[in-house]
Parts: sequence; C-alpha cells; structure tokens
Amino acid sequence: MPKVTDRMEMVNNAVMIRKESEKIFTEIVGHYRYLHQHPELSYKEENTARYITEFLDIEKIPYRRNIGGYGILAWVVGEKEGGGKTAAFVADMDALPVHEKNDVPYKSVTDGIMHACGHDSHTASLMGTAKIVNSLRSEFSGTVLFVFQPGEEQSPGGAALMLKDGVFRDFNPDFVIKQHAYVDLPAGMVAFQTGTVMASADEIHIKVKGEGGHGALPHELNDTVLAASNILIALQQVVSRRRNPFQPMTLSFGKFIADGATNVIPSEVVLAGSLRCMDESERQKMLGVIPQIIDSVSAAYGCSCEIVMPEGYPCTVSHAAVTEKVRSQAIEFLGEAGVSEYPVRMTAEDFGFFSQQYPCCFYRFGVANRSGACGKLHSSNFLIDEKALLTASSLFAFIALDSLER
Repeated sequence: MPKVTDRMEMVNNAVMIRKESEKIFTEIVGHYRYLHQHPELSYKEENTARYITEFLDIEKIPYRRNIGGYGILAWVVGEKEGGGKTAAFVADMDALPVHEKNDVPYKSVTDGIMHACGHDSHTASLMGTAKIVNSLRSEFSGTVLFVFQPGEEQSPGGAALMLKDGVFRDFNPDFVIKQHAYVDLPAGMVAFQTGTVMASADEIHIKVKGEGGHGALPHELNDTVLAASNILIALQQVVSRRRNPFQPMTLSFGKFIADGATNVIPSEVVLAGSLRCMDESERQKMLGVIPQIIDSVSAAYGCSCEIVMPEGYPCTVSHAAVTEKVRSQAIEFLGEAGVSEYPVRMTAEDFGFFSQQYPCCFYRFGVANRSGACGKLHSSNFLIDEKALLTASSLFAFIALDSLER
C-alpha cells in the first residue's frame, strides 16, 4: 500500500494532468487529423518529422533530430532538486501502403497511403504528453524522454536504427514504455500483458533456379515448380518436427510465383514467407535449420537456390516489474474498470529491440467507439474514436510524473 503522502501526491498528479489534458485536447485532435491526412511510408517521414519539430520549437522543448533516419528524441528535465530517474516513451510515425476508404474531412490526401495502424494517434498522443509534462516540469525531478520513431512497419525497423545511431547516448533510461492502438477495446480503456507478448519476425526470400523448358519433356529440364513445391512442404515440417513443442512458432508463405505456362516450366520460381517465434533461442535454431532444408530439397531436384533472410525483429517483452508498476498506475488513473488484459499474439513489433536492451512495458489503448466500430488494423476503413487520444496522452503523462522522484 502506498503511504498517505504518496497517495495524496498521486491524486494531485492525476488532477493536474486531467486538467492540462482536457485543456489541450482539441490541439491533440488537430495534430492527429493533420498526421492522418498527411501519411508517409516507412523511412520517408520527412514532413511528419518537420511537423513534430515545429511543435517542439513552439513549446521550447529541446530535441535531437535525424536519428536513425527521421527519428527524433525530445526531453523535458524536471525542475525539482534530487536528480531523479529517466523515463522514455515511444511513438512510431510511419503509415502503410493502403488506400483509405473512410469518408472524413481529414482523409488521407496521398493516394494509396494511409495511417491504417494508428501511428498517427501514437504520435499525436506523445506530442500531447510532451506538452503536458513540460507544463508540469516544476512538479518533478528527473528526465522524461520522448522518442518519435520512423519505420516500424518495415525491416530493419526504426527502433533498431535509432538505437544503433545512439538515441540514448546522452541519457540512460530506467525504463521504456510504448502504447499501441487496440481495436478490441473501447476508447478510454487500456490493456496489459507480461512476459513475451509478441513474436519475433523474420522474412524468408527464396529463388529456386534451374534449366526450364517444355512441360512435355521433363527429363530434359529441372522442374523448379516441383522443387519449390517440395521446399514449401518440407518447411512446414520445421514447425511440426524440429521446434520445441512447448514454444509457439509459425512459418507461413504467402508468395509463390512460378511465371511459366501450361506447358512451360520456368527457369526460376520465387517464394517468400515469414517465421514467427516466441523464444529467441528457438528462433536462432530455426534460422540455421531453414536454409539447410531449402538447399537439400532444391539439390534433390537438380536445382540451385538463392536464400535471403534479412535481420528481422526480436520478440517483444513486457518486463514483469515495469509492467506491474505501470498497470497499477493505470488503475490509479483510470480505475479498475478501465484496465484489462490483452492476449499474447504472433504479430511482431520492432519495440522488441528496445526490450532487448532496457526494462520495457508494451501496453495497448482502446480506440473503438461505443458501438465497437473502428475497422481492423491495416484495413482501408480503420479509424479511431478520437476520445482515445485523451486517454493515451494523459496516461503517459501520469506514468511519467508518478514514476519520477519528486
């Protein structure tokens, strides 16, 4: 149980933050609508980054830009004595190659690109959090970091690039927190999970090569289609026979291109798929086994192959101590009814790069309206209930102030 003085301070923080967040809510919505209307693909977030830095300049919040691409790190230092901890909060900025079908005034103006995963809401909320925390900097000691990250949707991942580029070179965060839009909860609620909450993700690209030819003369050619088909079948047994049965894993192929004809065996067949694992040791084992199987099956049909497996995303981990602390803060701020639990999924997030190096918490905030509608993530009709922005920005601010020494 928190001490009486600590309890009073938490209540005071909550009151101050609610007041500040409600005061700037219209502004946060304005940020969200601008970003939604002007989406940019991974590693092309130039205008988005410019919009954020112009906001930071107005608010007189210091920052570094062009970290790992268009990444930005901003910070607010508390004015109370005592040094304090350092807390980092992350929001991604990139959009998806999806054509928007929503009929709203702030619909995407860029044909074939939209914020179909909610990253516009992540960025707008973090902008709101930065403004709230900056306005209350006299109330805490310590440092709050705001990470605006590019390229979450596309390998190698903006998180990895920002870390390699020294995003935290001048700081040492005690913990890192990220929130993500969640279509299965109404706006105003959040959900938590502990441990490995999302899988690693590795792409597998294969070209099976051989001497193609007439389908009626199979003895005079290398049947690349048959070789590729058997590679696909053999790889399915990686999951069923080579993995530890106590570790979840999926291996799926969504691309198989054999550009021949009814009587033409092509000289090249292209396959592409994705490996998802919930354990890093199993992941590394499979990354070694898969090329062996591809090579051996290809050779059995007299074919050769090219295999490309770029470095993917690691598992995303919500560390127990950090997550439990943040969850208790969410209950304090939103009430028991506002806090739920989300299921572990085989989807992936480049936030896993942060969770490899720092104690982290990854939670989800509800974006559905009262009827439960908002569209599916990555779909052309995904659109949040804007009330979610109030929860997302204010809860981040409450976590920041409550976590730092006062």
